Amino acid sequence: MARRSRSNPLALAILCLLQERERHPYDLVATLKNRHKHESIRLNYGSVYSVVDRLEADGLIEAVRSEQDGNRPPRTVYGLTESGKDELVDWLSTLLSTPRREYTHFTAALSLLPSLPPADAVALLRTRLAAIERQLAEDDAGEEFAGRELGLPRLFLIEAHYEHALRRTERDFVAALIDDIEHKDMEGIGLWTHFHESGFSVPPNALPPTNGVWRELDESVRERTGNRPGDDRFRGASSTQPLATPT
Repeated sequence: MARRSRSNPLALAILCLLQERERHPYDLVATLKNRHKHESIRLNYGSVYSVVDRLEADGLIEAVRSEQDGNRPPRTVYGLTESGKDELVDWLSTLLSTPRREYTHFTAALSLLPSLPPADAVALLRTRLAAIERQLAEDDAGEEFAGRELGLPRLFLIEAHYEHALRRTERDFVAALIDDIEHKDMEGIGLWTHFHESGFSVPPNALPPTNGVWRELDESVRERTGNRPGDDRFRGASSTQPLATPT
């Protein structure tokens, strides 16, 4: 049997809700909203019905009865199948135990950072840093309210604590990156500056050849004890200092 797609966490959330008790799709939507699952899972509540159909087609859930409230249309109530119970445990276990590369927008922006002038990058990073600080303050207030006023145990706030920890780490990283750029304490800062001041021209041999360079780096990173040749070529260089003569 072909392996089922596990690309949509909403499907896993539905399996978990049906583990608690049998539900109809409207109950699933209402429970997801009430539990604020949109803060940890990208939700399109209208898609709950199509996900339910997909789970039923895959044999992970099944219709167990139909309910009708007054003159309203009947609602189909679903429950987990044995295959659904197994899939829930295996899927959730995999997510918890196996790190997975997340292709975030910020990671993409950092990989393309040299396309902006250093001064512009610093200004934008400062804007981001201020936004992170505001979010951290909101996190603190929200966690205090949830714990003290609502009496929610930590078990039901784990994802919020994790997001808060990630934001603190990002704040520290962004602050350090700003400092490194401003004080020119970063390998390649001179090349970065030259790149924009010269109209996007790069000195010959200033960059390592792209053909196979990352493969070679992967192969050598376990063995090397010092810097790669050329790593310090533009270290600390400023617009008033000549770039090292390419070799």
